[in-house]
Amino acid sequence: MNLKTKYLGMELKSPLVASASPVSENIDNIKKLEDIGAGAVVLYSLFQEQVEAEQKEMQYYLTSTESVSAEATSYFPEPQDYKVGPEGYLEHIKKAKSAVKIPIIASLNGSTLGGWTEYAKKIQDAGADALELNIYKIPTGLATDGKQVEQEYVDIVKSVKHAIKIPVAVKLSPYFSNMANMALRLQEAGANSLVLFNRFYQPDIDLDNLEVDPKVSLSHTGTSRVAMRWIAMLKGRVNTDFAATSGIHSGQDVAKMLLVGANVTMLASALLKNGIDYLKIIEGQLVDWMTEKEYTSVEQMIGSMSQLKTPDPSAFERAQYMKALTSYKF
Repeated sequence: MNLKTKYLGMELKSPLVASASPVSENIDNIKKLEDIGAGAVVLYSLFQEQVEAEQKEMQYYLTSTESVSAEATSYFPEPQDYKVGPEGYLEHIKKAKSAVKIPIIASLNGSTLGGWTEYAKKIQDAGADALELNIYKIPTGLATDGKQVEQEYVDIVKSVKHAIKIPVAVKLSPYFSNMANMALRLQEAGANSLVLFNRFYQPDIDLDNLEVDPKVSLSHTGTSRVAMRWIAMLKGRVNTDFAATSGIHSGQDVAKMLLVGANVTMLASALLKNGIDYLKIIEGQLVDWMTEKEYTSVEQMIGSMSQLKTPDPSAFERAQYMKALTSYKF
């Protein structure tokens, strides 16, 4: 069975990609992912806020001891206790690249336009094969309209693409007034791939302590449907690759995403729930399904059930809304 696929200009041995999560914090985990068949690994995200906090901490140590004797070196933290800038993350990229042959995709979550480009260049210099922009912002300003929010995304992509030469993927939420137009604008800005969709982690309330509880809830199979629908509708209309993320928990989930047009499917919750070895189980389920349906390659599958190729294009749009509701019996 030929599981090869192309993503971000690279040929991957499998459409199963480990997405950004704590799994990739350990080099041994990355090695294991390669050994059991992962096509690529997206590293955990570098957050601009974390980097700047570390820089401010170091600045404090440098300035707070200016008037103290030069012999008083104990005022400074030990080297292992601090990191100046994103050095720790950049070093992790280098170690990962030297440890495995599969592509290493860095993940960056910036908060300012200058921050995105500065760290993108450092990530490229560290040897990452590609960069995923994890744009995770929740606009709350009452005077900020949708046009401003969308333009900020476009400006980020343009700025990063101008600064680096490696491929750039953009990880998005589905919360745009017209996702199709937004996808086209990001393609025109230079995005090589769209990663659909990011899940905003929703806070909960701790009723015992009356505190806001920043809960992390793992995805489940049903959460993949929004991405499946949009990939199906965008495939062939927007000239980018597509990565399906969130809700990929079985070989059947992978098959559905490939059929509608995803080049790769990204796994995080499935691995966090079941362990790294679970990727091999998902691969086996995918191969079994492909064998049953007489597919010989992933390439055959990709986009064969996109909206442009399905006999009933309206199945992905409003025409099926009433049919879906009326089919439910109580």
